[in-house]
Amino acid sequence: QVQLVESGGGSVQAGGSLRLSCAASGYTYYSSYYMGWFRQAPGKAREGVAAIDSHGSTSYADSVKGRFTISKDNAKNTLYLQMNSLKPEDTAMYYCAADARIVSLEHWVGSVPLADYWGQGTQVTVSS
Repeated sequence: QVQLVESGGGSVQAGGSLRLSCAASGYTYYSSYYMGWFRQAPGKAREGVAAIDSHGSTSYADSVKGRFTISKDNAKNTLYLQMNSLKPEDTAMYYCAADARIVSLEHWVGSVPLADYWGQGTQVTVSS
């Protein structure tokens, strides 16, 4: 049973930083999965934020480029999202996701969010 558990969310002021973590368990081949971060604000559809593949290649939504960094530690089966220069519009529930097969990182971040596995989410609130 694959499980994804996010942590690290919280409340910060605009311009601040947070680091989200996603601990994965139940995988046979964690390092081979595509991993991503998605978010959903109240009243809005879930959207892609960032994704990473087994080689370390990454893709980001235009709204977070230059501010967010996705990374993973295969030895710890953990995915990270470093979020800097946070804005009020970044306020959302952030979800970790994993998929064994995708069209491309760019497509996964930019299209309707679908994944084999989802975490339960961690709330990020940015105040102005």
